[in-house]
Amino acid sequence: MSISFVDLNSQYERLRTTVHARIDTVLQHGKYILGPEVGELEQYLAEYCGAKHVVGVSSGSDALLMALMAHGIGPGDAVLLPAFTFTATAEVVLLVGARPVFVDVDADTFNVSPESLNAAIDALLQEGRYIPRAIIAVDLYGLPAPYAALAEIAERHDMLLVADAAQSFGAEQGEQRVGSLAPVSATSFFPAKPLGGYGDGGALFTDDEELADRFRSIRAHGKGGEKYDIIRVGLNARLDTLQAAILLAKLEVFDEELAARRKLADAYDNRLGNVVNTPSRVEGSKSAWAQYTIQVENRDEVAAALKSKGVPTAVYYPLPMHKQTAYAEFAEGAGDLSVSEGLSKTVLSLPMQPYLSDQEVETICDAVQEVVLESTDGT
Repeated sequence: MSISFVDLNSQYERLRTTVHARIDTVLQHGKYILGPEVGELEQYLAEYCGAKHVVGVSSGSDALLMALMAHGIGPGDAVLLPAFTFTATAEVVLLVGARPVFVDVDADTFNVSPESLNAAIDALLQEGRYIPRAIIAVDLYGLPAPYAALAEIAERHDMLLVADAAQSFGAEQGEQRVGSLAPVSATSFFPAKPLGGYGDGGALFTDDEELADRFRSIRAHGKGGEKYDIIRVGLNARLDTLQAAILLAKLEVFDEELAARRKLADAYDNRLGNVVNTPSRVEGSKSAWAQYTIQVENRDEVAAALKSKGVPTAVYYPLPMHKQTAYAEFAEGAGDLSVSEGLSKTVLSLPMQPYLSDQEVETICDAVQEVVLESTDGT
């Protein structure tokens, strides 16, 4: 049995007719740049998550970059973000000329720790070299960050709060969906995401109309009312019409796929809870389950053994940001990041996608139990 870590083929077979119809419509009208499907998608996403404005862009990374650009964040400013994340969260800070300041994450949720965040802000204020201007909170593996606590911190220090929702579109916190949990949210439509296209894409979410207009300007080279009226430095960061069309087709089954992901997470919990550390649940929150990530000792040996049994796994992430070569100069004085460092040695993500069969789930769980127990026994 060949088990797929991400199964886009099964999804495509299910949506083949709808996807082709959507693509054919674009090919017929020929409006490949900011065609009508982009606006249709933006409106759908706004209604889905409860945000007043959605701006489709070229990638989740560009969405984060544009969030900082639109607020004028640059040299002399500090942007605080979790050390345990993907490089896209950190690189956009350097691209605007600001300083990334890494903070630790919570050991249970893997999301940014408010306590570590407060300590880092206090240290910045005491040092006085950089102005703390923004917080980027990452919804790691699909679980929303603790936005109520983060919003209080951001308001107290007059800082921008950005939700890096690259992995969490479709997740919920309280009565709200991701996209409406922070003043600015950025998501990704990379193919492997819960809502993914057939290429790069992303979106920005906000209730601020003036800010949304800035996003639209930045994504199109900084243009104003006319194409050659350039009112700010911008990017070439538009969402392709074809990708918008594909996403519209996929949205028809998105809620069903989210339900399947949550059912799979429950199945993993039930079968594996006694042999590995399974992901924590947060009361009042529903994860989008971009990844189902367990924690095991001898992680690399366990992953190799699972691979030999036909079970694919992945490590998100093998090194925290402050241990990466590109960010080494920002590690000094970063504070206690021991949780991030520890997680990077133990996390292991299992296949998490809505098209796994019951038999495949049983095969995965049986293999994990067998391998982990053998590893524990030393046999």
